[in-house]
Amino acid sequence: MSTENEGAAVPPAPSAPPVPVDAPAAPEAHPAPPTAPPAHQAPPEASWPPPAPATPSYAQQGPDASAGGGGSDAPTVWGAAYQQPAPAPAPAGRKRGGLLAAVLVAALLAGGIGGGIGYTLAKDDDSSSTTVSAADTGGDIKRDAGTVAGVAQRALPSTVTIEAESSSGEGGTGTGFVFDTEGHIVTNNHVVAEAVDGGKLAATFPDGKKYDAEVVGHAQGYDVAVIKLKNAPSGLKPLTLGDSDKVAVGDSTIAIGAPFGLSNTVTTGIISAKNRPVASSDGTGSNASYMSALQTDASINPGNSGGPLLDAKGNVIGINSAIQSTGNGLGGSGQSGSIGLGFAIPINQAKYVAQQLIKTGEPVYAKIGASVSLEEGTGGAKISEDGAGNSEPVEPGGPADKAGLKPGDVITKLNDRVIDSGPTLIGEIWTHKPGDKVKITYERGGDTRTVEVTLGSRVGDN
Repeated sequence: MSTENEGAAVPPAPSAPPVPVDAPAAPEAHPAPPTAPPAHQAPPEASWPPPAPATPSYAQQGPDASAGGGGSDAPTVWGAAYQQPAPAPAPAGRKRGGLLAAVLVAALLAGGIGGGIGYTLAKDDDSSSTTVSAADTGGDIKRDAGTVAGVAQRALPSTVTIEAESSSGEGGTGTGFVFDTEGHIVTNNHVVAEAVDGGKLAATFPDGKKYDAEVVGHAQGYDVAVIKLKNAPSGLKPLTLGDSDKVAVGDSTIAIGAPFGLSNTVTTGIISAKNRPVASSDGTGSNASYMSALQTDASINPGNSGGPLLDAKGNVIGINSAIQSTGNGLGGSGQSGSIGLGFAIPINQAKYVAQQLIKTGEPVYAKIGASVSLEEGTGGAKISEDGAGNSEPVEPGGPADKAGLKPGDVITKLNDRVIDSGPTLIGEIWTHKPGDKVKITYERGGDTRTVEVTLGSRVGDN
């Protein structure tokens, strides 16, 4: 099963908005005489840079998917492919007729109740008038802070639509959100990749105010980037960051982004799964990114990349990054829509990366100091017999070497996480920080062993 980053150029907007399904218009209401019946109304880790992940046999290479802006990265999730069935056509006329009947019944009930109230008020009124006047408005609507509408009202002003353009004029659109009061915006690396070397960046807030921006730092392996607004306005309100480790399957989610260039779009769903191993590439077969993702069924489409995934209280729990869709192949350039399989970088990881990028401009990666195979059928993450670029497969004096790991060992668990492939191991290691101690379970010669490893560090993507 393959997924693709949302990064792709946004097609031009249609010349006219979609036309809604015809619905009968309600005629203007007239007061009925007291004696008349109510009127009838009508209804209204490994070597670096690692190669692009191989697709296992149990992960049939399927859909193209895209969720964001600047690039056309293509994430691969390790699981079975899914082919969305075509909907069966409904019998002609029946569905519309059923809907029309239901609307008519509702209109008749409302009309009947209204007529009865009008008659009673007229009968009990001592004045000579029998006219019942309707209020001009329904009054102000107050939305509770915990509702989706309340969360959206608070979060939208702190999100931006990002336009990235390369020096050659190519680019696309993605999303980002305010990280601090100094004008730092967090987004995906693949959203701004086009603008890293001499390109242009702009960020537009929901109120229409647009600011030029520059890349502060980007982490291709994590698929996280930080940009900074030039002449940032005062009064920026950073979104509150949640704790992605405490997220549970079934928790409500709210995604904000610019799907297909439609800025300030809000969609909802739930957390469908946690720790989903997702590997992505830039579509050229190189420069892989890995994540242990939050999976959500909130609708995420090309242009949503880099946008916040919120919990029910409006806290950021992830950065929307990739989707599984029904396109074809890994790294395809076509854009496909959501089928309810979206993936977000957990915010605990993204926060650490963003802070490093703001501080030094470069990402810092945790590592075990061993090259692992990205091939399928190894039953885990197999330490390669040969290192990349004529290097040793196990770094002499590195974390794996100190723990006694050797070429040919197959790593099957990291702490309590089952490891079924090299990309899964890399994604899990990168959820940790250098210096963290982890337990690695591995197999050698039919025996299973567990060792403690203190993770090392690597600075930069190269």
